[in-house]
Amino acid sequence: MKASVRALFDLPDDVKRRNTDVIHGSGYMGFTSKNPLYEAFGLYDASSLTDVDAFCSLLDASSHDRETIKTYATKSHEVIVQLATKLAESMGLNDQNFGTWQCQFRINKYNFTQDSVGSSGVQIHTDSGFLTLLQEDECVGGLEILDPGSGSYVEVDPLPGSILVNLGDVAKIWSNGLLHNVKHRVQCKAAIPRFSIALFLLAPKDDKVEAPTALVDSDHPRMYQTFFYNDYRKLLADLELRAGEALSQLLM
Repeated sequence: MKASVRALFDLPDDVKRRNTDVIHGSGYMGFTSKNPLYEAFGLYDASSLTDVDAFCSLLDASSHDRETIKTYATKSHEVIVQLATKLAESMGLNDQNFGTWQCQFRINKYNFTQDSVGSSGVQIHTDSGFLTLLQEDECVGGLEILDPGSGSYVEVDPLPGSILVNLGDVAKIWSNGLLHNVKHRVQCKAAIPRFSIALFLLAPKDDKVEAPTALVDSDHPRMYQTFFYNDYRKLLADLELRAGEALSQLLM
C-alpha cells in the first residue's frame, strides 16, 4: 500500500485533480497558503469497492496498485467497523450498525524540505468524523497531540506495524459528550517526505448525526442539536474552524 500511495503522488498535477469532491472537501487537496507543504487524495466512499474502483480508474492506477488499494480498503474498513462496534458496546449500545456508515480515505503527503524543518506540516485540527484509523509513516515522525490538561503538545512517535486510532468531532456529539475529539498537528522533523494513510468512519448512512436516546437522560441532557454531517463539513470550511471550535455552533 505504501508503494501504491507513492505512485499516486508521482502522478502529473492534472491527473491528480481528477480526484474531485463527492461530498464537500472529499477530493484531492493541493498546496495552500495555510498548508504549503501538504497534499492529499480523498476517496469517498472507501467501504464501496465500486467507488474504490472508480477512484483508481480516474487516476489511471496500474492493475497491481488497483488491487492493492481495494484490498487495503476492504480490510481496513472491517477493522474500523469492529472497533466502532466494540466502543459502542462498551457504552452499553449493542444495536449500532457501523457497517453502513459513510467512510473516507485520506491519503497524505507532506513535502518536507530542509527549509521547512521546525515548521508546521498541517494546521492544528480535529478530525470531523467519528473514528480514524491512521497508518503513520514508519520512518518520519511529526504527529503531535494536544494534552488538554497541560495545554502542551505530546509527540506520537511512529511504531512500526501499528495503526493509530483517533476520535473526531462526531464521536463527541454522538456520545453526548462522553467521548472526546483530539486536537493534533503535524510538525516537520526532518527533510524527508512523509506519507500517511487515514481511514475515517464519518457518520450514519442517512448523514444525520445525533446521540442515541440510550445516552440521554435527566442526568445527561442532550448536549448537541441533530445535524447533517455534510452540512457540518461545509460549516467548518465557511467558518475556517478546524480544531473543534465549530461544535459550539451546535450546542442545545
